[in-house]
Amino acid sequence: MSDAPESEARTQDGQGGPEPEPIRFFGTHWLDHSGKYGLRRAAVALGSISAAFGGCLLLRFAYEGLEIAKVGAFVDLLVVAVFAVCSALAFRRTWDAYSRRPDPQTQASLRSMTAIGFVGVLLAYFLRSLSEAPGEKLRRAEYEAAVKQYERRTSRRAGNPANRRKKRK
Repeated sequence: MSDAPESEARTQDGQGGPEPEPIRFFGTHWLDHSGKYGLRRAAVALGSISAAFGGCLLLRFAYEGLEIAKVGAFVDLLVVAVFAVCSALAFRRTWDAYSRRPDPQTQASLRSMTAIGFVGVLLAYFLRSLSEAPGEKLRRAEYEAAVKQYERRTSRRAGNPANRRKKRK
């Protein structure tokens, strides 16, 4: 384990510096849009909307099971409300996570709500993948800030400071 931060890992050629953080399904191709980036984005968008559609069908079958069981109108309404609210909250949290890093403790505590609202997560992923790789904007900003900081720290002075003349007052 290295003492260097994750963003300053050594590259394979031994050069130091920040490396881009990989994104699921895109790796580090989001940085320069290489490696069939457009095709990957289209596949991710198609896959996420297909999964959302399949999830809606699954929820519909579950609702029909409740109707067959005749559990009552209150339970039917409660189940629909829970999935609708959880999906809306999961959509919003996922959408916000693409523009700023979420708090890990809050994210862990709301994991069950996100699992129940999986349709909202998939829809947020679909909508974001229409414009960019999900999370690309956030990671690009973090990467560019890390590069600037690295360049600022590693820039060298010109000349020997001992040879400089002292400023006169």
